[in-house]
Amino acid sequence: MDNFIKDYQTELTTTLIVLVVFLILRFLAVMTIRKIARISDINQVRAVLVGRYITFGLFFILVVAMIFIWGVDFKELGLILSSIFAVLGVALFATWSILSNITSGIILFFYFPFKIGDRIRILDKDFPEEAIIINIQAFNVNLKKDNGELLTYPNNLLLQKGVVLIQKQVATGEDLESSF
Repeated sequence: MDNFIKDYQTELTTTLIVLVVFLILRFLAVMTIRKIARISDINQVRAVLVGRYITFGLFFILVVAMIFIWGVDFKELGLILSSIFAVLGVALFATWSILSNITSGIILFFYFPFKIGDRIRILDKDFPEEAIIINIQAFNVNLKKDNGELLTYPNNLLLQKGVVLIQKQVATGEDLESSF
């Protein structure tokens, strides 16, 4: 054990520093997201979801940093990564819509000017009616039409179409949930 510590003292120290930086960055990111959610009156569930996405991204950066710190042989790593990315490429190409909706969900978290309870109209020829936003999730937005129908609208289409705010905060979230 003493030989291991002596032989890899630089790598162990650097790993410890990178782990501490990762934990600090994760803490700061999560606290910032919570603060943005509180200031912008955004649902806490959405804040937790975006926090998980940011944590996953930071973890990916951590893994890459560990690979460089420990000096993994790039020829072996390249073969493994190319095999993994080939499989993932096929799988992700088949599910590009899901990834697009997740990315749109993150964008909507930080930029979407409408909140749960607002009455909106999406400028779409297939959906010319007004609706109330019931919930904003990772993949879609749940809307309630005037006739009581529940509509699930994908996040990526919500970013692509124009959205008109008809009325702010028509009802509270509890009023909307109790109507089902």
